[in-house]
Amino acid sequence: MKQIAISVGDLNGIGIQLILENHYRIKEFIKPRYCIDRAMLEQAANLLKLPIPHDFHCVTEIGQSFTITPSHITQASGAYSFQSFQKAVNLAKKKEVDGVMTLPIHKKAWELAGVHYKGHTDALRDFFQAEAIMMLGTPQMYVALYTEHIPLYQVPQAVRNREKLTRFLVDFYYAIASDLKTDESVSLLGLNPHAGDNGVLGDEEETIRQARETAHQMIGKCVYTEPIVPDVAFTPQRRKHYRYYIAMYHDQGLAPLKALYFDEGINISLNLPIIRTSVDHGTAFDIAYRHQQLNNLSYLNALRYFKTT
Repeated sequence: MKQIAISVGDLNGIGIQLILENHYRIKEFIKPRYCIDRAMLEQAANLLKLPIPHDFHCVTEIGQSFTITPSHITQASGAYSFQSFQKAVNLAKKKEVDGVMTLPIHKKAWELAGVHYKGHTDALRDFFQAEAIMMLGTPQMYVALYTEHIPLYQVPQAVRNREKLTRFLVDFYYAIASDLKTDESVSLLGLNPHAGDNGVLGDEEETIRQARETAHQMIGKCVYTEPIVPDVAFTPQRRKHYRYYIAMYHDQGLAPLKALYFDEGINISLNLPIIRTSVDHGTAFDIAYRHQQLNNLSYLNALRYFKTT
């Protein structure tokens, strides 16, 4: 069984409840190493009124202890979640574990703590000096994001960067090539309504086409479709023919994905020297520490992924 480092995310959110409630289930297919100090674990468990499993493996010396404030955005929780993440990645770098699974952080809490990254994927790019690719979904449908956590008004400019888009398409292909079936295509979305209607509603699709052509030359075969009209890309008929999608921006790809597979989707970082997965949901402050039953499918799937890699 593979050893997986699990960073605990924002301890003011639901991540630690998922950890405690599902420890024995995940031990059926991985060996977890939890990046949390024993004192913080005990504090969270007391608040949740949950027992700590007898074989719970804490990775010690994570960060400064603090008082958990359920459902609040705090500097201390942001700092601790980042330090837990750093510890998990360092364990993977040193090959002490076979992969990293991350629980949700709060971006504002990271900002308050002086962490300048917008999220895990952004940080991983810097840690490894590699163009990490964010892909989310399930085996039925995966969506990769060309742009991620940037304001919407900046997306067209990013799409017009043909060199960067070309590199993204090439890197993505090689990251998933082993899973593609013979002659299977990847659905490449346009940016504008009606994919621009031949320039009537925008000309970014021309850049997408040029990047696609160059990527195919570099790969040595055709992989990507012509830019598809975004509002029909995820219809049932389309989904019969495509498993992988490239979205030009965050909500273009994640709105349909979460409408279809919200409970079970996961986040996977591609194009890195380590394997990293995450749940496909946030800190859920609205239900944190309220002793409610949590949907654990995304958490379990994010760890089951290591069985197939």
